[in-house]
Amino acid sequence: MTTVLRHTPIALALALMGQTALAAPPILAPTVVITGTRVEQNSFDLPMAIDSIDAATIQEQRATVNLSEVINRVPGVASAGKENYTQEQSLTIRGFGARSAFGVRGVKLFADGIPASTPDGQGGTGLFDLASASRIEVLRGPFSALYGNHSGGVVQVFTEDGPENFTIVPSYQFGSYGTSRTGLKFGDTVGNFNYTGSVSHFRTDGYRAYSESDKDQANFKAKWRLSDNATLTVVGNYMHQQGQDPLGLTFAQLNDNRRQQGTSNRNLAGNPGTASFYGTRRTLENTQGGAVFEAQLTERDSLRAMFYLGNRNNEQYLALNAGTQDNVTASGGVSAFDRDYWGTNLRWTRKYEKATFSLGAEYERADEHRRGYRNGETKSGAQALTTVFGFRGDLKRDENNIAEQSGAFFQGEWAATDTVLLSGGLRYTKLDFKSRDHFVCNGPCSGSTGGGVNPDDSGSVSYSDWTSAVGAVWKVTQTTNLYANAGRSFEAPTLIELAYRPDGGSGLNFDLKPLTSNQYEVGVKTFLNDSTRLDAAAFYIDSSDEIVIRSNENGRAVYQNAGDTSRRGIEFALDSRLTRDVGAYASLTFIKAEFDDAFRTCLATPCAPGQAVTVSDGNRIAGIANKSFYGEVTYKHDPWGFKSALEYRASGRMFGDDTNDVRVGGYGVAAIRAGFTQKVKGWTLNEFARIDNLFDKDYVGSVYINAGNALTGRYYAPAAERTWLIGLSASYSM
Repeated sequence: MTTVLRHTPIALALALMGQTALAAPPILAPTVVITGTRVEQNSFDLPMAIDSIDAATIQEQRATVNLSEVINRVPGVASAGKENYTQEQSLTIRGFGARSAFGVRGVKLFADGIPASTPDGQGGTGLFDLASASRIEVLRGPFSALYGNHSGGVVQVFTEDGPENFTIVPSYQFGSYGTSRTGLKFGDTVGNFNYTGSVSHFRTDGYRAYSESDKDQANFKAKWRLSDNATLTVVGNYMHQQGQDPLGLTFAQLNDNRRQQGTSNRNLAGNPGTASFYGTRRTLENTQGGAVFEAQLTERDSLRAMFYLGNRNNEQYLALNAGTQDNVTASGGVSAFDRDYWGTNLRWTRKYEKATFSLGAEYERADEHRRGYRNGETKSGAQALTTVFGFRGDLKRDENNIAEQSGAFFQGEWAATDTVLLSGGLRYTKLDFKSRDHFVCNGPCSGSTGGGVNPDDSGSVSYSDWTSAVGAVWKVTQTTNLYANAGRSFEAPTLIELAYRPDGGSGLNFDLKPLTSNQYEVGVKTFLNDSTRLDAAAFYIDSSDEIVIRSNENGRAVYQNAGDTSRRGIEFALDSRLTRDVGAYASLTFIKAEFDDAFRTCLATPCAPGQAVTVSDGNRIAGIANKSFYGEVTYKHDPWGFKSALEYRASGRMFGDDTNDVRVGGYGVAAIRAGFTQKVKGWTLNEFARIDNLFDKDYVGSVYINAGNALTGRYYAPAAERTWLIGLSASYSM
């Protein structure tokens, strides 16, 4: 694998450059993006690392279920699943977000300009409907700080507009491990009204034992042109997902049977000779909708107003034994919350001949009712009392939590000369967390053994900071731009990171402090010729009060602040159209993410004597691969309606814990895909097949961060072996 990582990008780059001498190659079209500056601009002229993935790359010959299917092609970005839909997929940008036990933190998510992250910074890529996406924009580096509470970057998905005529597209896919997806997409334009909709059902038996999952999703977008100068866009999204949780494996279990479920999911303390499962599983439902009003007030002035609201509810069964749950202040082995959230944003933009300025303000709020229950019911058996797990038992936690985020920002661009463009922005963000504890007792408390007191854990905490970014582009030639930028970011802990205290007590962990970072970046964007573009960037990030996982046991992660950390790296992306029928793309990332200060952490909660350990300065931050590569060669033959591609993805080593006792080796996997398209009267028929992990390689695709000690910790989430997928679709236009 090392040889591939070292030589494949260089060999591919030389091959691409050598092919540019071919006669009349197709010209690369400009890439227009919005996320970087909040107005449409060519990404080539921006002083920042920003990429856009088009609809064909997102949708063609893919399952369109997980963001990791396409986003790993972007340099500096990593996304993976744990072969376990209860955890959702991870997403990291330049190493930020790696600490997340599930879902996405440290990266701001948007869908059609509406936040897909809740006000506290928690998000999930499962909300994105890839089957109807027109493009995905990924912003990395300092300028993402102008979007608020996060450190790493911004990922925004845009839904395609409806077609000119009524179109309906049924589709069906099936593949390995009982996987199937049934979808229906439709849309039309009627006068000044345009709409598109997408619904789907996905299910899988799972690669590992006890990993069956299913997901229902719906996405809708409608746009009214109210006048020549004003539009109203309404979007709605629904997602319901449930699945079994096989948990992580120890190193011994991984080598014994990589497809088994974690043995910690089996309670061995029942009747002799029996083993009852904890029933670890999760059910998640998210519904949200919003409206965006845009108006061109004058030739120079435009206004954008947005409002959205939604609901997210979750129930998760954890592998906590009866003894742990009996503690009077323990919050139980079933975590459940019901969260209502809403927000609004107002932005005014003014354009001059050589400058553009935007001024805006926003407010977001989430009201959460969080409860905890015992996982299991105590029943009398033939010999003695026993606990039957996998059922909701006595109430152990009951609180109302509120998270509010408010902010104001200014952002602008100015063409100082014909060859120099300056950009910058300033933002103030304030977050408020409040908790009202309703589970207070003087003993005995329900769901606990013996006496004891569960105190009132109500409280509040506020975080606020100024963030900024400044950058410049120097147009060296018409085909080469150099740029540099710098900025400061701010990231407060999320509600789930505040949910559990290091001492094992109930109530929120209000001792957590926000993470702040100073970020610096230099880069070059150049067209080697009309059909080949090369982007390269180098970055350095200095962070304080890094938020890390203190312990990660039985599905429950407890967080703490470490000292200073640093991230430094280099990113490359090369895109070329070799001929009219052959294209190639490659991206390469090197990153070194380490702790600059030593700190004390623990392997369990609460921390018993002998379980505290020291993380040394110079240790690598867990969950961040030191290098990654993505390469793709595509081929099409229009007379046959044929398209195909060969993909290769590689990742370097990473560590599963901050002490660096658990090392996960790198890997390289290949995939191949091909398909045909036919047009029959008003129908467009499409068939494709793809094989992932073509050479059937055994590898660990993701890790559970700081999941105990090196011998017994459940760190490993093995990736699937060779898999296949076949897809069929039929599009009809009237």
